[in-house]
Amino acid sequence: MSMVPESHPRYKSLLNRGKVVDAFESGVLAKGGLIAHGRGETYDYLIGETTPKVAKEAIKASAAMLMLAKNPVISVNGNSIALAKDELIDLAAELNGKIEVNLFYRTEAREQKIKELFEKNESNNENYKNNKITILGIDDANKQMPNVDHLRGKVSEAGIYTADVVLVPLEDGDRAEALIEMGKKVIAIDLNPLSRTAQKSTITIVDELTRCIPLIKEEIINLKKQNLSNEELNQITKFDNNKALNEILKLISDKLTNK
Repeated sequence: MSMVPESHPRYKSLLNRGKVVDAFESGVLAKGGLIAHGRGETYDYLIGETTPKVAKEAIKASAAMLMLAKNPVISVNGNSIALAKDELIDLAAELNGKIEVNLFYRTEAREQKIKELFEKNESNNENYKNNKITILGIDDANKQMPNVDHLRGKVSEAGIYTADVVLVPLEDGDRAEALIEMGKKVIAIDLNPLSRTAQKSTITIVDELTRCIPLIKEEIINLKKQNLSNEELNQITKFDNNKALNEILKLISDKLTNK
């Protein structure tokens, strides 16, 4: 995307669009991921292409929830890897946590491409080189989630299957719902406040992925500096997801009616 000048009003969005195209052409991203990205861009327009106040509140609650987790896992798919691989690695390292690759269109070829992509990352990401994170879900997806009949139901026992908190950026709704039914807390990053993922998750951050992930990491660092007790962190996790989603819908409605 070098032909796009930085002065372009949608420079960052166009760079992200280029990233998903590159990921598709390399075999990391399935064709359906291109459609999903475009759908997300539409909702980003509607919230003003900026992180809403209520999303910042959800980010703080999510950061506290991830800090309290005994086995936090970040679930990633082709789109999230294409857009924010390094940022997701850095977030996982801050949590001493795990990243699990979980694909709807799962093929051995895609899995191998993604594995190579993470392994290539060893040369330029200190957190990966220093073994601060674990990548799961490619060679060890040996457990089946209940009530998920498609290939996203194949998960790692060390990861999603035994996680207590799962961060699910760019998720599909039936798996988010199944995770909740398994007794897990689910933090979703979803630009569509009406999606089943957004509606069913414990906390939904209605924000664009590449804006959101660094903000979660920053909030975790801030909370660590405060040396809060588990009880204090638990209070921060108290979050009314339905109320937050309604606030987002009102924000969108007000924009559409120019209020």
